[in-house]
Amino acid sequence: MRPVPPQVLILGGIVSVQFGAAFANKLFAQAGPGGVVLLRLALAAVMLMAAARPAIRGRTRSDYLAVLGYGLILGVMNWSFYEALDRLPLGVAVTIEFTGPLAVAIGGSRRALDGLWVVLAGGGVLLLALRGDSGDVTTVGVLLALNAGACWAGYIHISQRVGKTWAQLDGLALALCIGTLVVIPVGIVEGGSALLRPSLLAAGAAIAILSSILPYSFELIALRRLRAATFGLLMSLEPAVAALAGVLLLGQPLHLVTTVAIVMVVIASVGTTLTSRASAEPASEIPVALG
Repeated sequence: MRPVPPQVLILGGIVSVQFGAAFANKLFAQAGPGGVVLLRLALAAVMLMAAARPAIRGRTRSDYLAVLGYGLILGVMNWSFYEALDRLPLGVAVTIEFTGPLAVAIGGSRRALDGLWVVLAGGGVLLLALRGDSGDVTTVGVLLALNAGACWAGYIHISQRVGKTWAQLDGLALALCIGTLVVIPVGIVEGGSALLRPSLLAAGAAIAILSSILPYSFELIALRRLRAATFGLLMSLEPAVAALAGVLLLGQPLHLVTTVAIVMVVIASVGTTLTSRASAEPASEIPVALG
């Protein structure tokens, strides 16, 4: 049997992440964003710990600190994103969050052309922020999405360190455990006893699989056979797929201004990928999808 093309795996991971986020949004009324993110991280941690069975002995202090920072960022990032998702349409939240990895991609360059991508991406986010009086975009939601994007930028740097020192998914499994501890307080406050309902636990397991297990696994396999530039181009579709998931699963309309803003950010991401000198870097150092 011929292996699945890596491009198909990456696209499958993107679709899985964004439709998983849309599914999570449907559960906010039962357990709140905090409760849902607690279920996602906790159940994903249990699954990955069982699969990876990470060895934690014999590590250096630096290794432990790296995975600790990784876990803290994962917890705050996912909580911020789900809280933003409760206040913004899915496509808007992901587009704003996507400025984090986009800033990392542009940040190391000193070329004038990259200024164009900064203006496009910044203009797109500004358009979304200025729609705060439209009823479906709030200032708090925009700030939370920006915080998630900043965490995603930090995640990119620290995940490279963890990926080089922890085998396979060991570092990720441990980080998810730490991230779970981070969101326990807000998860219990918002979710309460609802978190123990069998139906909600089953839904949380589905979200953990859609938003964590499947995309991480797909990317791990695909990145062994995929160029960094190709991966970056595919990842540029993230905001557009998120908007599509919002329309199909959540009934969130795509207004003209929203569509233009998303297209601006997507073009900035594609442009950055095509013109970046970093396209020759190993694909394993390109950020993964977390939405």
